Amino acid sequence: MAVLQAAYRSLRRNFCSTKTVTSFINGNRLFSDNATVTQDKLFTPGPLNVSMRVKKAMLRDVGTRHSEFVNIVRSIRQSLLEVAGANADEFTTVPVQGSGTYAVEATVATAFSNIPGKVLILENGSYGKRIASICSKWGVETEIITFPETEMVDPSVVDSVLSLRENVIGVAMVHCETSTGVINPIGEVGEVVKRRLPDSTFFVDAMSSFGAIPLLMTNIDFMVSSANKCLQGVPGFSYVIAKKSKLNKLNGNCRSLVLDLAAQVDVLDNTGQFRFTPPTHAMLAFKEALTEFHEEGGVLGRSKRYSENASIIRCGMESMGFKTLLDHDLHPQSYIITSFYYPATSKFVFENFYEKLSRTGHVIYPGQVSTAKCFRIGTIGHLYPDDMQSLIDAIRNVCHDIEV
Repeated sequence: MAVLQAAYRSLRRNFCSTKTVTSFINGNRLFSDNATVTQDKLFTPGPLNVSMRVKKAMLRDVGTRHSEFVNIVRSIRQSLLEVAGANADEFTTVPVQGSGTYAVEATVATAFSNIPGKVLILENGSYGKRIASICSKWGVETEIITFPETEMVDPSVVDSVLSLRENVIGVAMVHCETSTGVINPIGEVGEVVKRRLPDSTFFVDAMSSFGAIPLLMTNIDFMVSSANKCLQGVPGFSYVIAKKSKLNKLNGNCRSLVLDLAAQVDVLDNTGQFRFTPPTHAMLAFKEALTEFHEEGGVLGRSKRYSENASIIRCGMESMGFKTLLDHDLHPQSYIITSFYYPATSKFVFENFYEKLSRTGHVIYPGQVSTAKCFRIGTIGHLYPDDMQSLIDAIRNVCHDIEV
């Protein structure tokens, strides 16, 4: 605490000079008068490590009604359409203040609530269940089709189910089920949905995949993601990429003031401004993060690095005897996050393992699998192969220390 207070006092004394303030930030260290605070490496599904240039983009203030910020918001909205490969005549981007779950709930509240009919939820993990929970809160009638946690949603099963159902107004699913790392076939499922129910709404939660795993918006009506995932911004806002023909029909439908996507996009389109206070600093950072994203080669460039990261982790962990939850041959696109089984020994206590590893500056994530004891290692964010090897070395040392 004393170190952080010293850093704060030093920054506060020099807050008028951007040059002076940024001189305290170098590499992965925050410098105060007489000490440094080293930042941890976050091997998690988010929030993630971000680059120093993204952090520096936040070191100034900007007025929400100033033309500069209005243009930044406009640029971000257009850039996200380009990342999605979505035509601006057909789709629009709706930024939402809050975490990714805010965007999920905003979509449910806008597109499904207050409309007669049933929403089919295809789930194979915690985040599919979360969509179902949100629908329940909004009184949306749902039918949940559950698949095993270690398997992808099966389009043929979806086809069979839809052939027997009536009054289905929408289908919702998660692209990357972050609780396990499973990547679901949203393209194939979307084709089935639109063939069986061409007027229905297909909603995809692409929170942890957008920007790193290629996807086509062809059959998707609403897609959500967050600034602090694969596009490597900081937490503060999420966004919905929506088909205009769907969203335009939903004016006045949402029973929430702040979660109303139709009202949000109406004001953004007409004034360039948010209805309520936007996260200005997070958006300044995100604009810089998008520049980095394109410099790296877009989706393909980022997926290449993340794939290499995941391969290093998988091989290194297997060399120590750890086993993955998913069979990589069956899940080749699972490079966002990898789940590992606990070692079969009483000497392994995850809380102890986690704490010792954290002390080395490497932060991993607990498991979220209901049928197995696992922990997770994320390989996204501002992390590179050297960081992966550093984590493997740290895990090897911790395992030696705890005699695993």
